[in-house]
Amino acid sequence: MTDRTTSRTPRSPFRSAFAALAGTSIEWYDFYAFATAAAIVFNDVFFPADMPTALKTLASFATFAVGFLLRPLGGIVFGHIGDRVGRKKTLVITLLMMGVASFAIGLLPTYDQVGVLSPILLIVLRLVQGLAIGGEWGGAVLIAVENAPKGRATFFGSFAQLGSSVGALLSTGMFSLMNMFGDDAFDSWGWRVPFLASAVLVVIGLVVRTKLEDSPVMEEIHAGQEKSGRLPVAEVLHKDWKTVLVGVFSLATATGGYYVVTSYLLSYGTDDLHLSESMLLNGLSLAAFLELVVTPFLSLLGDKVGAHRVVVGGLAGVVVLAIPQFMVMGTGSVALIYLMMLAMRFVMSALYGPIAAILADGFAPHVRYTGISLSYQICNLVFGGFAPVVAVWLASLAGGAYWPPAAALMAVSVIGIWCTLRLRTYHRRRAAAATATAERTPVPAGA
Repeated sequence: MTDRTTSRTPRSPFRSAFAALAGTSIEWYDFYAFATAAAIVFNDVFFPADMPTALKTLASFATFAVGFLLRPLGGIVFGHIGDRVGRKKTLVITLLMMGVASFAIGLLPTYDQVGVLSPILLIVLRLVQGLAIGGEWGGAVLIAVENAPKGRATFFGSFAQLGSSVGALLSTGMFSLMNMFGDDAFDSWGWRVPFLASAVLVVIGLVVRTKLEDSPVMEEIHAGQEKSGRLPVAEVLHKDWKTVLVGVFSLATATGGYYVVTSYLLSYGTDDLHLSESMLLNGLSLAAFLELVVTPFLSLLGDKVGAHRVVVGGLAGVVVLAIPQFMVMGTGSVALIYLMMLAMRFVMSALYGPIAAILADGFAPHVRYTGISLSYQICNLVFGGFAPVVAVWLASLAGGAYWPPAAALMAVSVIGIWCTLRLRTYHRRRAAAATATAERTPVPAGA
């Protein structure tokens, strides 16, 4: 079989979806906890006091950025394990790695205590996080999609996508809680608590994941229905490199575009327009909550009318809203700003939920983990990590005007529409070829 469905009956679809959601929520919680700490405290904790402030801030954000560098490698390594050994075992490994690294960050000595060893240890643990999250997304998506009932893969696959929103809300809430103890307490010990608390979440995630059964697709692969002598990454790059490349650009708006309408929008509003930071943060929190609520429903719509149609509609919505999203910022109207934030996040939710099932359709089961992980993690490396920087650079070329970043977002979304439609074409061709091969395969006597 080469489709995401199999001849066997999928088991416990809701348990699989919940396991995907629990795991990705925990891993994204750890990821966002690092991002928040890098922005507000790591520059003072892990770097010398006499270092220039701007340089310390840059160094702090650099420790966050290094995690993106190993994400494609994590996709290759854990994609191989997931395609050869199993989705479930791989997800247990990635969750353990992320949890141990995050807990260890909470125990790290400061620069004042051990000197340069402190930031070195921080970078090492960050690299472990990047490696782990590089292998997490693909497996979480597949454990949900491959165990979904027929005709419901888009809906169940969206649960893994919700982990980003849940993790962001949990992380933000934990840091806000620690801030209530005051600046001195937060700087000395409060920042450590969110990292140490992740151990509790990891234990819960491990209990959920170890009780899972692997997907029926893996049973067929192990039974020999899917065989290949090549390494999964070698086969993907040889046979499916076009699918990987098209997948990268299909995801570009959902990853890089997300940072443009969150991180860059926040920077543009506070630095250029001098809007209230708390007002904008509250608006982005409302938008994140909206995403959490509407993503499953938009994914369910994808099962009814076609996931590709929902994603293309969402990308078209981004094209329409890109200019107005930034234009209303200049009005200073809280109501208009919040309205556009919510509208933009709604159409972006149409991209993020259904894309999991679309990518899963693009690769044969025995290389699927590797294929979708490569597309997703390369996209995050290229577009996710650099999107805010490129947006700032484009705006600076036009004297701080908002229209160059908005135009770039529109252009990437138009390319994403074409690539999403190409993914559907590739899937149809692969499905037709698989059907033809099955029809030519003789049935053994007595079968």
